[in-house]
Amino acid sequence: MSKEMRDEQELQSSAETEQVEAKEKQLPLPDQTLHFQIPTEECMSHVWSKPPKITPHTPNHNGLRFTNLTPKPEGRSRNDLFKWLLFRKSYTWKVDKQKEYADFFAVKKALPQNRPQADKNDWQVWFVGHATVLLQIGPYNFLTDPVWAEHVSPKQGRGPKRVCPAGIALEDLPEIHAVLLSHNHYDHMDIASLRWLHNKFKMPIYTGLGNAYYLPKEFRVIEMDWWQSALLHDLKLVYTPAQHGSGRGLRDQNYALWGGFSIISEHGHCFFAGDTGYASHFKEIHQRLGAPRVALLPIGAYEPRKLMRYMHMNPQDAFQAHLDLNAKRSLAIHYRTFQLTDEAREQPEHDLTLTMKKQSKLLNPFYCVREGRRLIV
Repeated sequence: MSKEMRDEQELQSSAETEQVEAKEKQLPLPDQTLHFQIPTEECMSHVWSKPPKITPHTPNHNGLRFTNLTPKPEGRSRNDLFKWLLFRKSYTWKVDKQKEYADFFAVKKALPQNRPQADKNDWQVWFVGHATVLLQIGPYNFLTDPVWAEHVSPKQGRGPKRVCPAGIALEDLPEIHAVLLSHNHYDHMDIASLRWLHNKFKMPIYTGLGNAYYLPKEFRVIEMDWWQSALLHDLKLVYTPAQHGSGRGLRDQNYALWGGFSIISEHGHCFFAGDTGYASHFKEIHQRLGAPRVALLPIGAYEPRKLMRYMHMNPQDAFQAHLDLNAKRSLAIHYRTFQLTDEAREQPEHDLTLTMKKQSKLLNPFYCVREGRRLIV
């Protein structure tokens, strides 16, 4: 037996031993120096604060708050939403978190690398979890809505709890050149993760108007209105419309803007929808920017449908957005990690699969991948 084969067997045996010991000791991580989740940073001040009013001269602002292009349908009131929040059963997924972590670490996965010499036509998309995706476009690395926190709320131990590890440990990330921050809801704007990333990378954070108010002053924040663009090296970043809302407390509803992003290069464009209901903006994005080479589309947090339809797409809506965009391929996001609404954990993927089966096999693919996996696009 060669030395290389012996070394490989020893590594495999060592890895298997570590997995067994981790299960016996009930440890969620095989390496405690790596962070696949971090404590939520307390920001209770956001619950009571009221940001200063901004008055941009844009059609999506009414002089006090930002608005969507499509008015809310009748029959959906804030009282209905509060009643649902008050009486709903918040933890119906019943996930065996210990098994979830053990299964995750039992499978060896590739890790993203720094690629300073990568061809600009070499794109890789890594699903980290929920709405967090690592986009590698040539030599440049972007994170969408980075959330490694254990709870998505203003306080550790409160609110929706992570049920599976982030697909990539914070320490295993390549150099991050920019963060694309869609809006300020807690499952998208995670101060703890943004602070960790800032301390290591000092990267710029691109986001909608008014969101800098919630972020530490030392962060490099570039605020944008819908359809406004910015240059990052030889890439163009466009902040695109979404049908959603914003707010981190009781007095700041829709005081900051929400949206998605397109990263445009000579080799195509990558579209990140953020969080959104289905509306006409997908067709407009296609008309203005062309068909995405890859689109990141949310498929979860859609039940009860009457309350969630305006703010969140279900899988059927997401598939229609995929068609409206004429995306070459789409990747499902915004599901599996945090229970935000009433559908079962696996329901979004199941419903998307059924929707796809009813369509022509010649249609461009719409993928669901597990945390830590990548698409080469």
